[in-house]
Amino acid sequence: MPPENNSDSGDHFEDLPTPPERIAEWALHDAKEWQRLSEFDILAKAEDLTGLRLEIKYESLPNGVWGIHLVRGDRGRIFVNSILPLVWRRFALFHELYHLISHRKGARFWTHTFESMVGFENRADMFAWAALWPEWSEGDYSDWT
Repeated sequence: MPPENNSDSGDHFEDLPTPPERIAEWALHDAKEWQRLSEFDILAKAEDLTGLRLEIKYESLPNGVWGIHLVRGDRGRIFVNSILPLVWRRFALFHELYHLISHRKGARFWTHTFESMVGFENRADMFAWAALWPEWSEGDYSDWT
């Protein structure tokens, strides 16, 4: 279980993103089924889609690193920075989840294509915003622990 929300932890992350002016239609469509799910349900759904046995670990990660995912064989792990405030841990989880679902060949493959890494990351952010949007806009994320 992630640690409680710590209001002081935002000091370690100076570049907290602001919501986009508009969330892309593709992201709203793709993220709709992920909205308001519990962490357990997120993992179960992601396992069904990826065929991986997944787990989420909340760890202190290097400054500026929000999350990372690793896959080895049929197992996957999403690491989320435990220093992040609760809402941003959820954002990081959805961001990494998007990579697991949509970029199954991994960053190494994508760095050797014509798609920019900025686009790769921006799409993951847009998905995270879309998945998080109902809770973000209503301030309704008190029960995520």
